[in-house]
Amino acid sequence: MTLGNGYLFFNTSIGVKKPENIRNKEQACPFCDRNQLSDIIAEDGGMILLKNKFPVLENAYQTVLIETDDCEGEISTYSSGQLHKLLQFGLKHWLEMEESENFESVIFFKNHGPLSGGTLAHPHMQIVGLNDIDYRENINQDCFDGLLIEENNGVSFTLSTKPRIGFYELNVQMDDSQYKEDFGVYVQTAVHYLLNHFPFKCSSYNIFFHHLDKRIYAKIVPRFVTTPLYIGYGIPQVPNNLDWMARKVREIYFAEEVTKGISN
Repeated sequence: MTLGNGYLFFNTSIGVKKPENIRNKEQACPFCDRNQLSDIIAEDGGMILLKNKFPVLENAYQTVLIETDDCEGEISTYSSGQLHKLLQFGLKHWLEMEESENFESVIFFKNHGPLSGGTLAHPHMQIVGLNDIDYRENINQDCFDGLLIEENNGVSFTLSTKPRIGFYELNVQMDDSQYKEDFGVYVQTAVHYLLNHFPFKCSSYNIFFHHLDKRIYAKIVPRFVTTPLYIGYGIPQVPNNLDWMARKVREIYFAEEVTKGISN
C-alpha cells in the first residue's frame, strides 16, 4: 500500500513487542540495564545514543538518546551542567544527521509522562531520520511567534499566540551558529513551570525541536486529552488568558531578585 502525502507506516508487529513501564511501574526498565544495551552510537558520561531496538516507523532511521542513568531523573531538575551537556549532545547528533543528507529531514523530540505518547518512563529523547518526509513542509513559522516572556543573548522565550494544537505552547529559539546557555535555561524553565506552577494539573509534556531558516526552535507543549475540535476538524483554540500566563512565568522566574534558571 502506498500512502505518500506525509504519512508514516507504523509496524504493528514490532509495536506490540515494545516494553511499556510509563504506566506499569512493575515492568523492568530496559534503559537501566546498561550492560544489555546494543548498537551504541555515542556515549558521554550517563548519556547514550543508540539505535532504537524497536524501530516501529518504516522508511525511517530511529535512534534513542538516553539522557541519564537515573531512571527517576527529569529535565526540570537537572543541574546546570547536566542540562547544557545534554542539550549540546542531542543538538550535535541531530544536526549531524541532518548534514549527512541521508534523509529528507530529521526530527528530534522528547516525550515525558503518560499522556505524551511515550512508553518508557526513563528520561530519553529520540532522533529520527525520515527517508521520504520533510517535516518542515508542515510547519508554519508563525506557530513560534507569541508573547515575549524573556530574551537574552539572542535567545527568546515566548508563549504562542498561534499554537499548532491549541491552548498553551511555549517556544524557545536561537540561531544555529552555536549553542547558547540561555536556550537551555529557557527550555528547563518552561518544563519546570508546566510541572510545578501551571494552573491546570500537568504530568506530561513534549519538547519538539525544529531547524528552520538557520534557527533552532524548541516547542514545549503540555499534554492533556486532546480537544475534539482539533482531532475532528483541525481547529486549534487560543485561550483568552495568555497575557496572564506570560506575566506569571516572568514573575516566578525572571523577577529582578530571582537568579535566572532553576538549576543547581
